[in-house]
Amino acid sequence: MTDRVAMPGPGQVAPEFSLPSSPEQMMSLAQLRGSPVILAFYPADWSPVCSDQMVLYEAIRPEFTTFGAHLLGISVDGVWCHRAFAERNGIRYPLLADFEPKGAVARRYGVYEPECGTADRALFVVDGDGVIAWSYLSPPSVNPGADGILSALERLAPVRQVPA
Repeated sequence: MTDRVAMPGPGQVAPEFSLPSSPEQMMSLAQLRGSPVILAFYPADWSPVCSDQMVLYEAIRPEFTTFGAHLLGISVDGVWCHRAFAERNGIRYPLLADFEPKGAVARRYGVYEPECGTADRALFVVDGDGVIAWSYLSPPSVNPGADGILSALERLAPVRQVPA
């Protein structure tokens, strides 16, 4: 028997959280209200697929920011591991430590894998009102890329009027 909750989907309010982004700072979802937020849950710093995924997101982060979106990586690794991983890979967006209690936020999002003790590889795009606009659960060994994220951000973008 498992206590795993279902992964929330589009139209549901994103579970609120506050997690360390460094040894000295916390970051909450509420702080980013008013802008889209990309939540990229991943199993572990330093694993090959996770490294490729997080580095890809840094490379295309300017595309995310054209939509006014904030990108947050979340895993059960600690802040010092995140700091070393980010410095080594040139990652400048926040990596949040869902470390203690281990996986508490991943559990609230229904993406904690208790057998491995890690977060699943899952993506969420949360709109400016805190509602999930898009979500995706990727196989653990597959980098989900960014196409789904970009499509979700495009759907959230205000319709631009073309002058007549």
